[in-house]
Amino acid sequence: MARDRRGCGCLLLFLLIVLGGSALIFYYLIWPKWREKPPPPSGGELQVHVLDVGQGDSILIISPEGKVALIDAGDTGNGDHIAQTMRRLGARAIDLFIASHAHADHIGAADEVFAQFPVKNVLDAGLAPPSRSASGDNESRGRVRTARTRGEVVLPTTKAYRDFLAAAEKSGAEYIKAEPGQRFDLGGGAIITVLAPTEPLFTEDQLRAGGSVVNANSIVARLDYGDFSMLLMGDAEEQTEERLIERGANLRARVLKIGHHGSRYATSERFLRVVRPEIAVISCGYDNRYGHPSQEVLDRLRAANVRVYRTDLQGEITITTRGGKDLAVRTERQATEDVWIGRRPARDDSDRAGFVAYGEFGEPRRKRRQHAAGEGR
Repeated sequence: MARDRRGCGCLLLFLLIVLGGSALIFYYLIWPKWREKPPPPSGGELQVHVLDVGQGDSILIISPEGKVALIDAGDTGNGDHIAQTMRRLGARAIDLFIASHAHADHIGAADEVFAQFPVKNVLDAGLAPPSRSASGDNESRGRVRTARTRGEVVLPTTKAYRDFLAAAEKSGAEYIKAEPGQRFDLGGGAIITVLAPTEPLFTEDQLRAGGSVVNANSIVARLDYGDFSMLLMGDAEEQTEERLIERGANLRARVLKIGHHGSRYATSERFLRVVRPEIAVISCGYDNRYGHPSQEVLDRLRAANVRVYRTDLQGEITITTRGGKDLAVRTERQATEDVWIGRRPARDDSDRAGFVAYGEFGEPRRKRRQHAAGEGR
């Protein structure tokens, strides 16, 4: 009998080991993938509107249940345009606002929008922009528009971020610091998942010469709805793309919002091989001086057989789906120029040259002359 009990004990121990090992495999390998899987689509229409805000970003998402997510709000002065578009589309509140990063061309008009709509949640990378131009006082003298606050010289990008934070607090919205893995349910099966920034955050010494710490630590998110998926890159560049690949982020997507307005420092060939997008959307201004989109990026997209849409040539770009294989793209206007022809920069679009934080150079010269002409009126 004693031998029988020992045999039973060994069998029990073996079963416990097998069950424990299975539980560990499920917890570490299967459970994370299962959690990432979005719920089934309701069959209602999901709308994604990439707004034409000039040299900047603003993406309006309306879920099948009518919930609204707004990713960025363009530069200062775009607030009324964004608000009018939201009202036209039936939006009455912002359930989730995502500030991809603290540059004026992404959050400059956030305070203007917040003043016109209730805001429930604000997601922020939590990284403030530098308080002075990376190009240095001597190089930027005479070109950097600044504001003075109690004797302090404040760059436009810094002011825009402060105004955004103040408006977010005034709105009563819940402020959330972005972390990978956060999921926001928009209803009807539409989910937004945060992929970046990841800890430890990028520091200046880890970037290419002239790279921007704020851009490198942009919020990167994906939107899933049934068989539809869209990757939202903010101003993330190649070093962020590489980290996402190395960490096994879920990057496969049917639609790719191109990072940093089509900068040559983003959207690498390797990244495109991983994402394998069918469609790419580039948000940039017609008269931008940054060389956006770059010819290099357009050539990489063409080689990957990706359909390209551009706000500078086609205006607002609307993507709709019911969560199946269906995917419709409409543009505000027909392009009168070749979408595969890039723009030439006035100078390198790097932080060292001052091009990364739009606003540090002020408005394009043509617009500045128009404003100057009207100052005496």
